[in-house]
Amino acid sequence: MDQAGHDKDPFEVMRLILELRQSGITDTRLLNAVESLPRDVFIPADLTEYAFENIALPIACGQTISRPSIVADMIDALKLGEQASLTVLEIGTGTGYATALISKLSKRVYTIERYRTLLYAARKRFSSLGLQNIVSQCADGNLGWAASAPFDRIISTCAAEDVPEVWVNQLKAGGIMILPVGTNEDQHMVRLTKNSDGSVQSETMGPSQFLHIAEGVAKEL
Repeated sequence: MDQAGHDKDPFEVMRLILELRQSGITDTRLLNAVESLPRDVFIPADLTEYAFENIALPIACGQTISRPSIVADMIDALKLGEQASLTVLEIGTGTGYATALISKLSKRVYTIERYRTLLYAARKRFSSLGLQNIVSQCADGNLGWAASAPFDRIISTCAAEDVPEVWVNQLKAGGIMILPVGTNEDQHMVRLTKNSDGSVQSETMGPSQFLHIAEGVAKEL
């Protein structure tokens, strides 16, 4: 039984860890975080049997929780290091699964979600899991989080047709940003590194299929 009192099938968890290793994830701290975090807590009740399958699943507000391998790849690309000393801005809290993983590998996570339904549910999960280094708000992710900037790392679980300049401005020199960029037909995961002069270096990690970021805060959810 894990830290929050939830039962997990050790075989299913280890099978997932093996899949992540086979996909190229070798960071022991990240793998340990995946192993210790009860993903079933972040899955709709009627789908918990699939919690440790490496598949995407539907969640509330017409959104999805990404495959664990995609989440792990994005977090691995952040290069959070071994000291848990970095601050991270996350655009798109969703269920809070990626947020929770990042919180185990960083000093503090600032996460933004436009759907109140998702954010309030995620906050309850963070509390039940004893995660105290997460700060969240319901807001327009397009604007970033100026009051707490700059950040060592920025990660977006929403796609943008172009890299938002406001996010680049909120990234520290030497910082890394991970986000999906492009259209529905031509979208790729991109890693940006910000140089000391404010310019950025871009590296394409591979194709992606994320929903695009929307403007404003959802009015009804």
